[in-house]
Amino acid sequence: MSGVGVVLVLAVLCAGAAVRLAGGGRDDVRRRARAVLGGGGAAGSPVVWRGEGVRKWCVGRVVEGVAGRRWSFGRRGDVGREVWCLPAGLVLGALGGSVLPVVASPAAVFLVRRWLLARGEARARDRRAAEVIGLCAAVAGELRAGRQPAQALLVTGAPALGEAGSAVVAAARYGGDVPRALRAAARLPGAGGLAGMAACWQVAVEGGAGLASGLERIAAGLRAQRDQREELRAQLAGPRATALMLALLPVGGLLMGSALGADPLRVLLHTPAGWGCLVAGGLLEWGGVAWTARIVADAEGAQEGGVS
Repeated sequence: MSGVGVVLVLAVLCAGAAVRLAGGGRDDVRRRARAVLGGGGAAGSPVVWRGEGVRKWCVGRVVEGVAGRRWSFGRRGDVGREVWCLPAGLVLGALGGSVLPVVASPAAVFLVRRWLLARGEARARDRRAAEVIGLCAAVAGELRAGRQPAQALLVTGAPALGEAGSAVVAAARYGGDVPRALRAAARLPGAGGLAGMAACWQVAVEGGAGLASGLERIAAGLRAQRDQREELRAQLAGPRATALMLALLPVGGLLMGSALGADPLRVLLHTPAGWGCLVAGGLLEWGGVAWTARIVADAEGAQEGGVS
């Protein structure tokens, strides 16, 4: 089989994998086909494949894919976009006439998925931290207005904490151990401030200390920590932008070489010297990105250690 034939076969396989990752199951496809093509009888009834029905069904599938209804964007944030690495590998393989980009595209899917998951978790952690600050301030305000602690917690609630927040509200509603529920919810990423809220709650219940003032101090401290994190991120925006620009320089070099007629993809994908340059460049690229990520992680760790 020629190189072009191999690329076409791998293209079909990667396209099928992309559809499988992005779409639903086989039963869902069959059910939609029966509904559109007129075979909406029993499960074992034959489906009549008419030309007009096939055309409408295919157009509907394409429109759904473009509209994003078949891609998993909602539940896990950005997760689902990694499947676009597969068609990108197909395009590079077709342009370079090599199977290497097609074979490397599943690895790119894995790496991009990990990055998207990490970014989604960071965003969820920030939202949870903001919810904890709002919860402490809201409960303190309700206490200042004359409500009892359990009533104040029931009025405010904790919707962003998920099941842990529901457990806290249930403990407050039915006379359970609220500090214990708060400590359990504090194990969630970004919800560490609930441990201080649990300590204030327990001291207020056992010793009669003012709960509102303690919650206000906790909210003020958490806001100060959030402001410091945002300031650090603003300071690290420059190094991150520089690292991104350096990471995209090889792409610019390939585009410039192609514009000058040098055909860099043929050299990289079809010659031993190009393979060596491709491996060495990939390792150097990975090392630079990992080094920059380590510097950023160390800076954030030092900032968190100084705050604590």
